[in-house]
Amino acid sequence: MIVKNLVSSLWQAVPADVEHRLAAVLDAAPGQCRVFFRADDVAVPGRAMARMLEVFTANRVPLCMAVVPAWLNASRWHELRAKAGESSQWCWHQHGWRHHNHQTMGKKGEFGNERDAQAKQADIERGRDKLAGLMGRDFQPFFTPPWNRFDRETGEILARTGFRAVSRSAGEGKKVPLPPGLPDLFINTDLHTRNESTPAEGWDALFAEFKDALATGHCGVMLHHQRTNGAAFDFLDLLLRAVRSHPNTEAVTFDDLL
Repeated sequence: MIVKNLVSSLWQAVPADVEHRLAAVLDAAPGQCRVFFRADDVAVPGRAMARMLEVFTANRVPLCMAVVPAWLNASRWHELRAKAGESSQWCWHQHGWRHHNHQTMGKKGEFGNERDAQAKQADIERGRDKLAGLMGRDFQPFFTPPWNRFDRETGEILARTGFRAVSRSAGEGKKVPLPPGLPDLFINTDLHTRNESTPAEGWDALFAEFKDALATGHCGVMLHHQRTNGAAFDFLDLLLRAVRSHPNTEAVTFDDLL
């Protein structure tokens, strides 16, 4: 399992006016926006994972958790499930198979054009069956691809194998259209895998993403709990409270978007 745990620059220096800036962005939204949160690379219990669940539980905000099947086993699942508890706010769904890059050129991808259809379908079905076997009725048939992308052939496989929707990055729909009947519940705001060189640049870019997303009426927020620190969790708590209470936003899960 290879996961980069670097904490982005903005979480090294949180501005004193962060609450005011967040409120201003929410106030400026032109109408009510549906907001969902998607946490990627889920499977291994730990302090950051536990803290993320605690923050969402305390704020009673839904969370769609993308679980890497190859990383999960029965003991890990039982620990995650015990910490999360039984709640309709959770959407446990599939995050590829083992989060492995198979592309030798261009951007990373687990389900790209350098693999044949048979291999991709085998991994998708293997992951689905493993999660369904471990999770039972908690598993929901949604698919978040590692690195937020896959090729057209993979979309056709997902449609054939009974997935209700996928969740990729905004803009992937134009690059790789999906077959009829397979919606894309895309993310367009990234909390933790940011590359700005300074905290100020990071905060400016993050609030710009929020503003643009809220203007569309659809705001999908991507989280990576492994790339958090105390400041990141403090802001997450602030964000969840704001989204839950503000008249311009409604916190939803994947089911609500279909």
